[in-house]
Amino acid sequence: MEQQKEWFSTWFDTHYYHLLYKDRDYSEAELFINNLISYLQPASKAHFLDLACGKGRHAVFLNKKGYHVMGCDLSEQNISFAKQQENQQLKFTVQDMRNQLDGYSFDYILNLFTSFGYFDEAEDDQKVIDAVTAMLNPKGVFVLDYLNIDKLIENIVPFEIKEVEGIEFEIKRYLENGFIHKEIRFKDKGEKYQFVEKVKALDLDDFKQLFQQAGLKIKDIFGDYLLNEFNSQTSERLIVVLYK
Repeated sequence: MEQQKEWFSTWFDTHYYHLLYKDRDYSEAELFINNLISYLQPASKAHFLDLACGKGRHAVFLNKKGYHVMGCDLSEQNISFAKQQENQQLKFTVQDMRNQLDGYSFDYILNLFTSFGYFDEAEDDQKVIDAVTAMLNPKGVFVLDYLNIDKLIENIVPFEIKEVEGIEFEIKRYLENGFIHKEIRFKDKGEKYQFVEKVKALDLDDFKQLFQQAGLKIKDIFGDYLLNEFNSQTSERLIVVLYK
């Protein structure tokens, strides 16, 4: 019997994924990266890894600031698109983030905009953190940006309809078996489609266990893209800065 594909290996590769999220606030994302750079103060020749980079927009933004950047993502279509932007200091590759990139090491590894917590098995989450640790230079820094699960659960929107370019996306959200599920249903050109996103309900204590197991130490914890202090009840994000 053919092994069932993991949800993210199909949904992220579709045109509809990018259509549904086309209005994401990239100005906010770039503000976040600017704030991170101001906080981190990287050397001019620093090497970055954008882990789970999508189509590479933020890797490109980092590269324009003069840094060496590698972007990796599991989606072949995303990387094919991103490769159009490559130059001597900007490269992209298809990679499962559970595995380290052989022959590479980085001063900074960024895992941004909730690009974690997709896997059913806890050991796979640990594999990601272990791979990050292995790829970090001795004084390297890892930044993980995740949703604040405590606030999300308290304020979850169970159902909404979002229309994008004439397609009505019906979106249902719920907590089940330790995951926030998002069921997405829609019709296009007479065909019915259904996809499911799943993100693990990991809180700060869960992450602390993963980091400790990998030998990473926490330097700072922020709660939003302005890098304000984290509060489990009110913060929109959980942003953790770590070092080896």
